[in-house]
Amino acid sequence: MILHTLNALPSSAAFGDCLKLLQPGDAVVLLGDGVYAALEDTSPCDELRATGVELFILQADALLAGIDRPAEGCNSIGMDELVALTERFPRQLAWY
Repeated sequence: MILHTLNALPSSAAFGDCLKLLQPGDAVVLLGDGVYAALEDTSPCDELRATGVELFILQADALLAGIDRPAEGCNSIGMDELVALTERFPRQLAWY
């Protein structure tokens, strides 16, 4: 089980590389430019949901990007919840 933090645009190579490594039981936190993958009815969002991982979006970054309502299945979290996820997942990968 790995916690992936994705801070890359859905059009980036990092996004595609991250998708290839996702396994059920993993979690993904979308932050920075990665929040655009949480837009409903987009292929990046559909691709992430199809992996079966837990999806989270950092609320502060989503609001800065103008995303007030992330896609269904993408849970909005704050910094306290992000810290809790880092404690829950001892293995982590950062994607930029």
